[in-house]
Amino acid sequence: MGRNTRKRRSSMATKAVAASAALALGGGGLIWANFYASAHESKSGQNSTKAATAAAQVATISCPDVGQKLTNVPRGARQGVATELANLDKQITEAYTRLASTRQAQAKDSGFVQNSIVGPLKEKRAATIDRIRINIQRAGGQFNSQLSQLAACTTQGANTNAGQAGGGQNNGGQQNNGGQQQNGGQQQNGGQQNGGQQNGNNGQQQNGQGGNGPVAADFVDITKVQGNAQLGVGANGLAANGNSGSRGTFTTRCGTNGNDNHNTDNVIVAPGVTNGAHHLHDYVGNQNNDAFASDQELAGASTTCQNQGDKSSYFWPVLRLQNGTQDFDQNNDGGGKEGNVGKILQPAQAQLKFVGNKKGKVVAMPTALRIITGDAKAFVNGNANANVNWSCTGFENKVQLKDKYPICPQGSQVVRTTNFQSCWDGQNIDSANHRTHVSFVQADGTCANGFKAIPQLQVRLVYNVPAPKLQNGTVVNPYAVDTFPENLHKPITDHNDFINFFSTNTMNKLVNCINTGKRCQ
Repeated sequence: MGRNTRKRRSSMATKAVAASAALALGGGGLIWANFYASAHESKSGQNSTKAATAAAQVATISCPDVGQKLTNVPRGARQGVATELANLDKQITEAYTRLASTRQAQAKDSGFVQNSIVGPLKEKRAATIDRIRINIQRAGGQFNSQLSQLAACTTQGANTNAGQAGGGQNNGGQQNNGGQQQNGGQQQNGGQQNGGQQNGNNGQQQNGQGGNGPVAADFVDITKVQGNAQLGVGANGLAANGNSGSRGTFTTRCGTNGNDNHNTDNVIVAPGVTNGAHHLHDYVGNQNNDAFASDQELAGASTTCQNQGDKSSYFWPVLRLQNGTQDFDQNNDGGGKEGNVGKILQPAQAQLKFVGNKKGKVVAMPTALRIITGDAKAFVNGNANANVNWSCTGFENKVQLKDKYPICPQGSQVVRTTNFQSCWDGQNIDSANHRTHVSFVQADGTCANGFKAIPQLQVRLVYNVPAPKLQNGTVVNPYAVDTFPENLHKPITDHNDFINFFSTNTMNKLVNCINTGKRCQ
């Protein structure tokens, strides 16, 4: 694997950039606001630098995920609720964009973030949540009044995690103060303060996200990581099959999206909403997947799978190399306009395999079953639904990373591996929060709560990625997965989606292969 190099900055230039905040603007362009570049030379400059640093500490906005709290949405309210949930995402995106483009105002006014961004956002969210209530109640459903308390948002630094911080309120000594975090008690990472936010800008002036991530702290040399155990943390991501039970496999070959089938929709979580994902997806298999696709349209679509009995939709966020290259969506929603910039990387391999259950046989998946695994908002939501495995070829049996992107040695490729939920409630093809109708196996391989074992989808994506270089606390030529803007391109936000449209005959063949211990494709 080749490596990128970059000329080292002088210490003066490094200090000047470290005292600046990059502004991510529409079209993915970067404008640099150097707050008192010579601040280190005067007392007044030092005070100004402190103000700029305080502004830069507020890296992103953390809002409670209303969609995850929904448990029962009547059929007649689903479209209206999906539209309002998408509005909540849009509001957060707009607020984050304003946060990123007002660093100078924040440096001058300690109450700016609360008064001009977080406060107005709360009012918009409260009105939207009330419209969700109206939609549900009009359709005869019951609305949980506690959801109204989820309107308020907080701010967090670049290296904190809302799930570990009690919803973004406190973390490692960081405290909210009128929506902003105080200087005292800030985290340090390798000696770089502010969670790498400022110093991350240094290595990204020419080719990175410019304050929107990733930063040096998001990368690790995989050769220096101590080997860890199995795939997944806790129940999430556990491989379902073992040396007993249903030991067969079924591999479907659907290509690597060589025909560039992309969009920023998500028909599972935001049906009928353009740009509902706010980031770009790769699609393989079903070729008719967009926000407006009905089940009938998906069932009748063409497929890239060699087995034409598999019209399932497999999709995941694209991986980009941030080397200054502008891709086709540089000026588009979900692309450069929302901080997803750089060259889109097509996987060198996309392996889609279904496996069995180590305790017993599996049953067929129902047509149109939807499964989301991982959490695109894990950086601000917390790790409850995170399901991430990053590694390198030659290291997959030794190291699986959750919150770091690997820097692979020469000759090794970046690998994203995902094990889907493999227990189904036996009734529903989806649920209000798109999660509770399926679950992961328990540690012993059984399904809890009367759920039935279904074939487990395992997705392995391999990429040829020039290795980023860490220098002076910064990252040069990073790569990153597309995310919602406020999630700062953190590796923990990786996720994967699946909608089952196997024909009945092919699904029966799949189940038979797995249950009889065969290797089929």
